[in-house]
Amino acid sequence: MAGVLVPLALVVAGTAVIWKGSGFFERAAERLSKYYGLPVAVHGAIVVAVGSSFPEISSIVVSTVVHGEFSLGVGAIVGSAIFNLLVIPALSAFSSEELSTTRDIVHKDAQFYVISILVLFLVFALGATYVPGGTNRAAILTPSLAVIPLATYGVYVFLHQQDATEHVPEPAPDVRPRREWATLAVALVVIGVGVEGIVRAALSFGATFDTPTFLWGVTVIAAATSLPDAIVSVRAAKNDESVTSVTNVLGSNTFNLLVAIPLGVLLAGTATIDFRVAVPTMGFLAFATLVFVVTTRTHLELSDREAVGFLLLYAVFLAWMALESFGVIETVRGI
Repeated sequence: MAGVLVPLALVVAGTAVIWKGSGFFERAAERLSKYYGLPVAVHGAIVVAVGSSFPEISSIVVSTVVHGEFSLGVGAIVGSAIFNLLVIPALSAFSSEELSTTRDIVHKDAQFYVISILVLFLVFALGATYVPGGTNRAAILTPSLAVIPLATYGVYVFLHQQDATEHVPEPAPDVRPRREWATLAVALVVIGVGVEGIVRAALSFGATFDTPTFLWGVTVIAAATSLPDAIVSVRAAKNDESVTSVTNVLGSNTFNLLVAIPLGVLLAGTATIDFRVAVPTMGFLAFATLVFVVTTRTHLELSDREAVGFLLLYAVFLAWMALESFGVIETVRGI
């Protein structure tokens, strides 16, 4: 019993620490965005998304550098992306009278996010076929391959920077930028501490239940590290800021796939991905993305009924991963 209670307490404590740090970060980021006169879409897609993605970055850094578990970090990134696409929009829809989107979001942010999935899958495929040691079972990721998604994210930032140059900012509020940047830095450190506790808990769960760490990365760590995204998006939805709410989800996922995973590769020097697991889980992520894009494009809003459908689809994903990990079904080889 103690083998479950201790890691469970770590999850609760770590999640609380992340929530606290995210609150500080959100306030500092909002003030700095207004101070520098950034457009709402840029604020949601880059500034807030990068900051709220810091738990995911921390998860892959801690998993890779401290615990030598790169696959645990990747599982957290992919699971977080699915959580962000299905759970956060649903919670945001329930928290607002109408969670609306725009054609610009669907045609730019969502489409670029689809491109980010394709780019990451391409990197996995190259690691399995063209890097020495790669096979149809294992993809070997090298720093040279990591440059591909990082360069792609550079294009994403460039496109949003173009929007920022055309934006006419409002008068700058009374903000002390150095103080806000300091608050931002402290918040990121606090978030990192919370993530370390959750990663340790995930490793303990894996040892206790004799299950692969991938399961706990794609579920427990993913949900816990997605908390900042959920808080930011739900609060934005409550304040009738649907654009920020939706772009935060897409921007965060784009950052996670194109920056967080390559960062883990750079820190590890060389990393190995089980290609047999990556293909089906990335496939489900692509399917969830398709559902998200089609649903939000229809009438440019997300209804409560559609939100329930999102939650049910996420429940199917969790059940699938659990059944695979406990050996009940074997549709995914390698888990």
